[in-house]
Amino acid sequence: MISVLLVDDEALVRVGLRMILETADDMTVIGDAADGRAAVDAVARDRPDVVLMDVRMPGLDGLAATAAIRARPRPPAVIVLTTFDADDTVFRALEAGATGFLLKDTPPHDLLRAVRLAAAGDSMLSPGVTRQLIDRLTAEDRTRRRRDALGRLRDLTERERQVLVEIGLGHANAEIAARLHMSEATVKSHVTRLFDKLSATNRVQLAIAAFRAGIVE
Repeated sequence: MISVLLVDDEALVRVGLRMILETADDMTVIGDAADGRAAVDAVARDRPDVVLMDVRMPGLDGLAATAAIRARPRPPAVIVLTTFDADDTVFRALEAGATGFLLKDTPPHDLLRAVRLAAAGDSMLSPGVTRQLIDRLTAEDRTRRRRDALGRLRDLTERERQVLVEIGLGHANAEIAARLHMSEATVKSHVTRLFDKLSATNRVQLAIAAFRAGIVE
């Protein structure tokens, strides 16, 4: 069973998420929290596999809570839930170690898939928010950023670059394996090396590196 902690300051949102997750036979909601500080305490107490984290909350917000949770030994995966207008905060949350991000109006089947992927060490990117983040990044001195990003990719093998492109397109490991005609175990090995070579802590940072370098448009 995948244990999930829900974090949102709106009770109705927490109730809605719980109802969706409880339709899955392989998931259990072990608790919820209305702010970031309560979320950090709940993680220490209940040790969930996945945390669904709202960004904007009173007191300790989702950004600070994500950083605190991901700094723990053997931390859970954190999926940031956001709206279109929170792109700057989401980007900072991803840099703090969030596994991925979804819009709050994500269809239920995509939400369940994202939780399963996060629990397995994978991630699911919400294309709409990805596009906004990349637009923001590329607007900030595009030429310099692309040159620097390409420099970081210089030591990648051709196969690693292909896997990086697939990650930038939002594909999970199983999908990459099918598209590139390799085993899922081989894909995982490539992803591990990408983390090391690009000094990334999650797949979203890899995707952003691919967009910055211009190998994914």
